[in-house]
This record gives sequence, structure tokens and C-alpha cells, in this order.
Amino acid sequence: MKEAVYIGANPSTEPDLEELVGLVALGDEKAFASVYDVVAGPVLGVVRAVLRDRAQSEEVTQEVLVEVWRTAPRFRADRGTAMNWILTLGHRRAVDRVRSVEASAARDHKAALLARTPEFDEVTEQVEARLEREQVRRCLRTLTELQSQAVTLAYYRGLTYREVAEALALPLGTVKTRLRDGLIRLRDCLGVTA
Repeated sequence: MKEAVYIGANPSTEPDLEELVGLVALGDEKAFASVYDVVAGPVLGVVRAVLRDRAQSEEVTQEVLVEVWRTAPRFRADRGTAMNWILTLGHRRAVDRVRSVEASAARDHKAALLARTPEFDEVTEQVEARLEREQVRRCLRTLTELQSQAVTLAYYRGLTYREVAEALALPLGTVKTRLRDGLIRLRDCLGVTA
């Protein structure tokens, strides 16, 4: 029978990973440093395969190793190897990070859509204002040309009665009469009650 040849340290003199995790469970910091040295690379590889972002992968790897320190007492050698347990922790943490980022992006997207969508009341007000403008335009068309000119100058251009009279080259009393008659017709057309 051939004997196995090992390069480097003799494996029988160093504790295996399961023993190290058992020592970590007891609070042994040196054992944790050894676990860290053994598993940091493989954990980073698993996490990086999921996240594909170096900075996030390094961050998640550190979180996993802190979790190993905190949860080492939960490790059960009868359920699998320590390496598989630690790599499973890494994979789960990486998947959780992806889900968290996706959920955050979805929330941001939804918030952006809601910010761009006018509120129901705003839409209702816009529709009502548009309908009112159309009704006013329709009613303005029922006025005589002189009434329409006087109302337009006074109420849409903001001219005073005297300025309307000067613009139309009419006496002030005539302008006041046309405006009064035009406004009465508009009121009746629009169905406004005093």
C-alpha cells in the first residue's frame, strides 16, 4: 500500500476544519484566525460567483466570517463538513444581498413612477378646467362681435373699462353696457346662478 505524500505542513499535526470550528464555538480567537485563513478565499469565490461585484463580494465575505464566529456553536459535524456549512452560509448571504438589491431597485422604480403619476384629484381638476374652458369658449361665440371684443379686452387682457373704450374708440358708457350685456349672456349660457 502506498503512503500519501503531502507537500507543505504535515496534515496530521494541524487540526482539521471541523475541530477548528469547534474551538471557535468555544471562543478561541487563534482557531478563528486559522478558520479565516482556510475559508476566506473559497467563501469569496462562492460569493463573487453570485454577486459579480468585487466590493460587495468582499463585504459579504466579511459578514459571513463574522457569522461563522457568532454561530460556530450551531455547526453540526454529523450534517456535513465545516467547509460546506461555511460555503452554504456564504451562498445564502450572497443570494440575500441580490434579493435585497433587487427589492430596493423595485421600490425605487415604483416610487419614481408614483412621483411622476399625478394624483387623482389633480387629474380630475385638469379635466374639469379643460371642460370649463371649452364651455366658456362656446358661450363666448354666442355673444355679438362687439360684446365679445369688450369682454375679451376686459377679462382676458386685463384692461380697465376706460382702456377698453379707448381701444375700441367707443364712449365709456357704451363699453360698460356691452360688457354688462355680454356678462349676462355668458352667465345665462354657463348656467351660473347669482
